[in-house]
Amino acid sequence: MAKVEQVIKLLKGMEGSIHVFKLDDATREKVVEIESQVKATLGISCLNLGVEKCLKRQNVIVVIKDSRFRPPPEPTVLLIADKGEVVLGREIFPHERKEFEDKPNVIFLSQDFIVYTDKMPKTKELFVMPPVSFPEVAELPGVINVVSCSPSPPADMYVRAAHGLPDDPKLASILIGYDNSKK
Repeated sequence: MAKVEQVIKLLKGMEGSIHVFKLDDATREKVVEIESQVKATLGISCLNLGVEKCLKRQNVIVVIKDSRFRPPPEPTVLLIADKGEVVLGREIFPHERKEFEDKPNVIFLSQDFIVYTDKMPKTKELFVMPPVSFPEVAELPGVINVVSCSPSPPADMYVRAAHGLPDDPKLASILIGYDNSKK
């Protein structure tokens, strides 16, 4: 079974990792509270499913990272409707941009977010931050149910302040949750 120290050592060794630590229970509870109060902009609701699932895991590790850290393996923001059946938009990564530039059914809301013009919702749309895989931790023996996520800006600031870390806009946090296997 991988010990928390092994996971922390692995994460500290990744390029772009600045601080890595286990999230304590008191901070975990406060993050849940903060996330429940997050309001989206433009009248569109926001649901951080990644944080919700991550914080239910036995262990949660925080990585404070800079821009050198590897990109996530999947989109971290989706615009969905109809109980998740219709994806109206999604985050894209720099290496995907060319793939979407010439598509007639795509509008760029920003450099890293597209909306599909041919998808029409039947119900109200919702921004969702889904749980994201974290293959490096998932490969460790004794680790199961690995998910990662980005907390909302207020939760990110709270986690950093609770650990005496500065609110540096060049840094971001990732939460990585996992359970210990029984084997």
